[in-house]
Amino acid sequence: MKKAILLLMIMTFGFLIQTISQNQNSSVWTSDLGNGKYKNPIIYADYSDPDVIRVGDDYYMTSSSFSNFPGLPILHSKDLVNWKLIAHAAIQYPDDSFNKPQHGNAIWAPSIRYHNNEFYIYFGDPDRGVFMTKAKKAEGPWEPLRLIKKVTGWIDCCPLWDDDGKTYLVHAFANSRSGIKSLLAVCPMNEEGTEVLETSTIVFNGQKDYPTIEGPKFYKRNGYYYIFAPAGGVKPGWQTVLRSKNVYGPYEDKIVLEQGSTNINGPHQGGWVTTQTGEDWFIHFQDRYAYGRVVHLNPMKWENDWPQMGVDYDANGIGEPVTEYTKPNIGASYPLMTPQTSDTFESTQLGLQWQWNSNFNSNWYSLTENPGWLRLFPEEVSETMNLWDIGRLLLQKTPAPKFSASTQLKFIANNVKEKAGLVVFGMDYSYIALEKTTDGYQITQTKCFDANKGKSETLVEAVPFKSNSVYLKVEVHPEDPSSIIPVVICKFSYSSDGKKFIPFGEPFIAKEGRWVGAKVGVFSTSPDNNSSNYTDFDWFKIEK
Repeated sequence: MKKAILLLMIMTFGFLIQTISQNQNSSVWTSDLGNGKYKNPIIYADYSDPDVIRVGDDYYMTSSSFSNFPGLPILHSKDLVNWKLIAHAAIQYPDDSFNKPQHGNAIWAPSIRYHNNEFYIYFGDPDRGVFMTKAKKAEGPWEPLRLIKKVTGWIDCCPLWDDDGKTYLVHAFANSRSGIKSLLAVCPMNEEGTEVLETSTIVFNGQKDYPTIEGPKFYKRNGYYYIFAPAGGVKPGWQTVLRSKNVYGPYEDKIVLEQGSTNINGPHQGGWVTTQTGEDWFIHFQDRYAYGRVVHLNPMKWENDWPQMGVDYDANGIGEPVTEYTKPNIGASYPLMTPQTSDTFESTQLGLQWQWNSNFNSNWYSLTENPGWLRLFPEEVSETMNLWDIGRLLLQKTPAPKFSASTQLKFIANNVKEKAGLVVFGMDYSYIALEKTTDGYQITQTKCFDANKGKSETLVEAVPFKSNSVYLKVEVHPEDPSSIIPVVICKFSYSSDGKKFIPFGEPFIAKEGRWVGAKVGVFSTSPDNNSSNYTDFDWFKIEK
């Protein structure tokens, strides 16, 4: 009985620690201005292709996660401005080939819907077909991903449950897989939305006026079927809306949101949501290159059964994105919230902000062998390999234009050339690490350019270090904060006491990954796959 009570107390304490950790707000970017207004982006992190719904008084968002797992992040908000990660809908991918990194593949542009008291998520994998999952609660558990249409080239899938009980799916095409682009298609599904019944019908051809139209979201209002879809390309494009009285068209078209005179390029795909008080809002992303695809919120209203988004500053009939605006009226006020960043590793579960480069195994790490520390076991990496094809990188999204990331690690290494450290990762990457040598340890900075093309790493600097414990830091900031194409500077440093940091190596310019922004995180590698060594990380801090 005493053991049972003790176990319950331990479990309760662990849950409280995890809850406290997950409720810590980031200090580096807060959209809520505290005066009834907000600034864009509402999330300065790479939540690509966002889609949003309201269920009662709660708002839920998901986004693309490609081949990083856990995937399909679920974010929650009470006011559309303050957001928190609450779950992932895809812990692993149901394909063993994803046990190794497949950058840019898998989960493209999901849609989230609430139907028959259940949450649904759909997405198109351009190489495998249409997948869906559902759950009774947004927090999960979510059902295993289900392939409902095996097909090549279908992407950006979104369902619509019609008033008459019929169910449809709209999708776009990946030119790289199908040889087709700038077309949107609709197909019928069974009533439950778990099976595609027939082949799809092309409902809109944008090849002439709407090149690369994609990312469709399906709605119905006032007897019209609406397809919200961006066109013109991710960075230079605009937001288009199509409407028709018939689900299969023909569809009228109208551009409703463009960059115009603003410095918000794109603006690219997203979702429409209506508040409890009847206000309409549109969430979309802006591609910020190395920072990834950050999330914006724009006001929306209806006129003559067409949506108007943003503010029409130049009176040309097309809205432009806002940089600051009055917060949505949701009938109440709620505290500041930001997606999780820092982690003290006090829980028995990793924070929801972390993702691996591939499907992952629980034996890659431990949060229980040294409580309060993250223990990473090394990945085998030969001298000719770079980190691009390593799944065992523990990474998170960059959370702001300017921030620092730091960690303390203890290195238990016996084999020469084993290393562990702090990395800024993309198609180019750089890291600062503690490395085992024949004489003890050394601090190193390494860079790799065109890692996605298999290029080798280059050692920038190395200095001897007397201890197996070190503090590492990287400071990140834009060269020009106003630039549409930001140059993101990363400067590394190290410390023996966590107080005085010594600048080290050369500045590094961050670069995005495949369809994702640059990421920051930790790693541990060894030239020997039989290594029994490990690295313990005490904490990971994101600060101003």
